[in-house]
Amino acid sequence: MLLGDMFGSYDTIGVNYSNLRKPDSRIELAISKALGPAETVLNVGAGTGSYEPAERQITAIEPSAEMISQRNTEAAPAIQGYAEKLPFDDKSFDASMAILTVHHWSDQEKGLKEMRRVTRGPVVVLTFDPFYPGPWLTDYIPELVELDQVIMPKMTDYEAWLGPVDISPVPVPHDCTDGFLYAYWRRPRAYLDPTIRAAMSSFWTLNTVSEGLERLERDLESGAWTARYSDLLGEEVCDVGYRLISTK
Repeated sequence: MLLGDMFGSYDTIGVNYSNLRKPDSRIELAISKALGPAETVLNVGAGTGSYEPAERQITAIEPSAEMISQRNTEAAPAIQGYAEKLPFDDKSFDASMAILTVHHWSDQEKGLKEMRRVTRGPVVVLTFDPFYPGPWLTDYIPELVELDQVIMPKMTDYEAWLGPVDISPVPVPHDCTDGFLYAYWRRPRAYLDPTIRAAMSSFWTLNTVSEGLERLERDLESGAWTARYSDLLGEEVCDVGYRLISTK
């Protein structure tokens, strides 16, 4: 499956997802460059259609009916299906993409090999390096580190499963419009908002975050957070561990 059982179902998590996870144009540009001149692109785990390049012919596949229902009316229609069993012939697409989704797949190796099978050109994956030194949020919720290392493929797995790859950091802008887990690295109060946390699957998995969030709130009120992480406040972008992987 695209969604592991440990995360419940995006038919629940996905409510209001499109409002909270708007694609960021700067990240969108990096993905578009990685896709190269491809005209036909398969988007696996397509969700609501974030980062699908409008100027290309998109085929989208997504398991969640809730996520499909939130796709923009101008977006390509989505097929309900799974990464591990793509319903396409070999080398059907110029390129394929999987954006912040691989960690939800029940068999990541099989899903990535399926992407390689159906793609003539580059396979592009936006993901997170689970062994990157965690951003400051993990100081408050260290369980995030363990969770990432359980659910995320190691960077070396991608070359083992896809063949030779380039791996590039994706710096996250301080005003990133896509509300993924570490997008709010310069906006710490956002993590105190349950509506914002609702669009982050990690918070649906962990049931031990309340103490860390309470400590974060206290540190924000006392000024301790600002004193500890003041070096971040003048930064426009930050490497918080996100990586763009593309086959050579």
